[in-house]
Amino acid sequence: MANTQSPSSTQTGPVLILLFSATLWGLSWWPVKQLVAIGLTGPLLPMLAYGVVGLSTSWMLWQERHQWRRQTGLLLGLALVGGWANTAFVSALMVGDVVRVMFLFYLSPVWSVLGGRLFLGERIPPWRAVAVAVAVVGLWLVITGGAAPQNVSFTLADVLALTAGLGFAGNNIIARAAQDIPLRSKTVSVFLGCGLLSGLAVLWQGEPVPSLPAIAWIGVLLYGFNWLLVATATWQYGVTHIESGRAGVILLAELLVAVVSASWWGGEQLSAIEWIGGALIAGAALIEALDFGHPLAISSTNKESL
Repeated sequence: MANTQSPSSTQTGPVLILLFSATLWGLSWWPVKQLVAIGLTGPLLPMLAYGVVGLSTSWMLWQERHQWRRQTGLLLGLALVGGWANTAFVSALMVGDVVRVMFLFYLSPVWSVLGGRLFLGERIPPWRAVAVAVAVVGLWLVITGGAAPQNVSFTLADVLALTAGLGFAGNNIIARAAQDIPLRSKTVSVFLGCGLLSGLAVLWQGEPVPSLPAIAWIGVLLYGFNWLLVATATWQYGVTHIESGRAGVILLAELLVAVVSASWWGGEQLSAIEWIGGALIAGAALIEALDFGHPLAISSTNKESL
């Protein structure tokens, strides 16, 4: 029997799941700031939040080894690239201004579109090119505040946010190419990669583990298992079922959630020109999110499900 589903109907589920993931990531700054306030600082936080979850779920990776064995290189790529994206993102939120970190991180849709074209051969239709151009203009207004480039200074948080965006886009591209790797294996590999990279950073710093109250250890485990695990699993599902350029722009919803929540709850202020930039970025996300007419070509061998 012929498939009578329209491209729009087959895309609705992954788009909604990806928007849910974006909301969780957009609000992730709040538990990070709370954990920092009670003494969890540096790479120790992502090492615990991601590493413990990764080790606890690593049996899934072994259980599915026959399915991902042919794409072991891509799985390792996910662990390193996705692991760095999460490590750098959480670290940037810990030490930087939330709004600035989020805007710098969200150069990732541009990297996703270009990477999808270069590595996956995905077409860039005119409406997506317009969306990316609008997003870039908005990002520029927010990052510079209208100032000349030579007057813009970059901090460690800025570098972490930019490289996290690159890693995030790279993860999207690898996840899209790795259609033989089950969703659970993709998710676990990212957690293990983040825990490994963060652990290496802890060893490199050589600082002793601080004495923390029990609530701090409980909080970081709850954050890892109840927040990050759900956000990462839904993210991997979405970027696997939606082409990388489209996923990158849809995920700009995360930026909107982060900016609004940080302004309301975190007391961070935006200038008029930054609000204009944010409106342009939201407009770019709307251009992409409302277009469901582009069919998605997915390998028939992909049988992942939540």
